[in-house]
Amino acid sequence: MDPQLLRPLRNDALPLYLQLYDRYRQAIAAGKLQAGDRVPSVRGLASELGVARGTIEQAYQMLVSEGYLTPRGAAGTVVSPRLGAVASPPHPETASTPPQPVPHAQTVDGQVLPFQLGLPALDAFPRKTWARLGGRHLRQLDTMALASPDPAGHEPLRRAVATYLGISRGISCTHDQVFITAGYRGALELVCRTLLQPGDVGWFEDPGYLFARQFLQRAGMRLAPVPVDAEGLHVDIAQRRAPDARFAVVTPTHQSPTGVALSLPRRLELLEWAQRQRSWIIEDDYDSEFRYHGRPLPALKSLDREQRVLYTGTFSKVLFPGLRLAYLVVPPSQVAAFHDTVNHLPGAGSILPQATVADFMDQGHFVRHLRRMRALYAERRGYLVDALAREAGDWLQVQPQAGGIHVLAHLPLGEDDVPLAAAARAHGLAAEALSHWRLEPSPEAGLLLGFANFSSAADATAAVARLSAVKKGDGGN
Repeated sequence: MDPQLLRPLRNDALPLYLQLYDRYRQAIAAGKLQAGDRVPSVRGLASELGVARGTIEQAYQMLVSEGYLTPRGAAGTVVSPRLGAVASPPHPETASTPPQPVPHAQTVDGQVLPFQLGLPALDAFPRKTWARLGGRHLRQLDTMALASPDPAGHEPLRRAVATYLGISRGISCTHDQVFITAGYRGALELVCRTLLQPGDVGWFEDPGYLFARQFLQRAGMRLAPVPVDAEGLHVDIAQRRAPDARFAVVTPTHQSPTGVALSLPRRLELLEWAQRQRSWIIEDDYDSEFRYHGRPLPALKSLDREQRVLYTGTFSKVLFPGLRLAYLVVPPSQVAAFHDTVNHLPGAGSILPQATVADFMDQGHFVRHLRRMRALYAERRGYLVDALAREAGDWLQVQPQAGGIHVLAHLPLGEDDVPLAAAARAHGLAAEALSHWRLEPSPEAGLLLGFANFSSAADATAAVARLSAVKKGDGGN
């Protein structure tokens, strides 16, 4: 097989080692690599593809651990002779066509595009405080900072996260249960590598978080789509569709992307199912910090008496995405297993940004920043909602939401949101189609519109006017 066919794309959202891992699996499934075929050496393939040897080693380790490759010492590494049982990667149970990836944090000439999702208010980030804390750590590099970092994450940050979650989310945990990861995908990878196997079936909200779905499918998981209504994930339907699922991925506090909260009866029903089936619940506490009416809802994990919930959170939206830092809280019974897994993974990287976040939290800056952002986002959400009512009220209906940093605006029943979103992007507007976030087709269409970076009502009005012009075919410029 031509090694160039394995070349990873550096502009792909997935890490290079996962891309390489996926290319090998596809080549094996397609018959381009047969049982017994020898694969290139780590050194040779790294040189051929122009990537680090560590990248090749990580991909090969995953392929060996999952039975795709077999090491034979001095004779090299070959495609497993027992390939028949593992060659074909499992497919999702639905026949829907995977959507094209939707770019996050897209900019033009350094400016954030209107309606951009997944991006906090960068103009309101306390850069001076952050620079002061980060500069202090750079000036005071100690032996720990220069040595190999703990793969579970910088201990002061893990302690700070455990304290914060106990106070703000009602989660009682020790720092040993907290693992710092390279973003939310890193948390998902850690769960998959520790508790799941390729081919396992899991419940997934429909519509649900696009990038989590793409990662899990690439990791070989089979996702059973479960509809979401005004009370969140429909647990009854999930149990009928896939009663023996090994896991469920949920955003119970602020569902992604609809914004609804999982009702208490369904939370209890979900926990009871997980206990009965000995299955796992992956709780993504998406946008839980940004609730504009009343106090933030308690986490599902706070109700987890049987220790079946794996709780994840991220600093991407509360601080900034460039950090690439998230955290995972695991049950006490699984701490040893997760520590064993992280010892074979890259971890969250340098401790310098982790140490800066730890100080940011310990010194009270984090809580103060969240308080300011809640007030700011409530104001900026008002800018967008008011502009949509004035400029697009005849063709868009905004769904009421209690929080988050985007709104969901529904199109009239039967309209197609995909071409409209594509046209908007062609005119420099980062609107996203709700249909891209679905596993199964639906007559309900809509646009996801971020508002965090609208600094004035005039900015929001101008953006909505451009969107209306695109809808009417007049162009958005």
